[in-house]
Amino acid sequence: MEDFDPRPPRSAYAAAGVDLAASDVAMERIRADVESTYTPHVLRGLGSFGGLFSLPGDVRDPVLVASTDGVGTKTRLAVALGRVRGLGSDLVHHCVNDILVQGARPLFFLDYVASARLDVGVIAEVVGGIADACRAEGVALIGGETAEMPGVYAPGEIDVVGTIVGIVGRDAVIDGTGVQGGDVLLGLESGGLQTNGFSLARSIASGHEGEPVDPSDPSGPTLGEALLAPHRSFSAPLRPLLEAGLVRALAHVTGGGIPGNLPRALPGELGAEIEEGSWPRPVVFDRLQALGEIAEDEMRSVFNLGIGMIVVARPGDVERVRATCPEPLHTIGRVVPGEGVRYLRGG
Repeated sequence: MEDFDPRPPRSAYAAAGVDLAASDVAMERIRADVESTYTPHVLRGLGSFGGLFSLPGDVRDPVLVASTDGVGTKTRLAVALGRVRGLGSDLVHHCVNDILVQGARPLFFLDYVASARLDVGVIAEVVGGIADACRAEGVALIGGETAEMPGVYAPGEIDVVGTIVGIVGRDAVIDGTGVQGGDVLLGLESGGLQTNGFSLARSIASGHEGEPVDPSDPSGPTLGEALLAPHRSFSAPLRPLLEAGLVRALAHVTGGGIPGNLPRALPGELGAEIEEGSWPRPVVFDRLQALGEIAEDEMRSVFNLGIGMIVVARPGDVERVRATCPEPLHTIGRVVPGEGVRYLRGG
């Protein structure tokens, strides 16, 4: 007579590194967060093969605007410091900003979270952060993918990517075609690295994460904390300017810094002059530069250096822009004939 073994047979798929049961648990953990983002236009969401969303009828001649992005290797630092929830909001804010520069308001969002082995707690935190930001932005999180891929991702690492779709009236699209020489460049502060330049930043900061970011302030935030500062959303300060028709172009300063992003918002025959020292530079950039002995030109080409969004405005509109924007704007330069970005020594 054969012995009876009450234990369930071990899943071959789980032995290969993919735990379907853990995936089911993760889905249940995130369900409430995801469904809390639904708007009246969501027809089908979590659990469907594809999310269904009905277009709002308040936009004349509507144009859909879509963008996909990630948070790069900021994930590695967040995992190491146990602060992964912020990655979710970073992701949403990055994508919101990318379509905001074309005048669009967001409608819905899709996420992709992958790892070598699924950690239910980590996935729930990341998706919870995504849902937090979606609720705040009025965006419906209508679907996504949680992937467990041993052999593709290193153990303990995660990848976080998102796709956003927004809407704008055809006559309200911001495409920079109206920009002219002499237009003024106004900058909104980033507050930190946002989600770009982390491969270099992590290399420089390795072993120094627990040190004060400002050596003269030992009780202040650590370098690790400063590096994980949120990638902020610029929808609140920019929406009033867009509604008032005061924006000629917008540039979201992401990978490539100002030199790599501002030209994308300008007509081909125009460039820009940037005034050095015309905005506050967060100390985290000075700390990274000193630790890594990085030349200023490379700092400019990798990091935002404190400016997260640039507004291009007519000279005669600058005072109205300042009065309409709910936060400070720094005059950082102007549009000039030519190509590329040139820095002028301040003072």
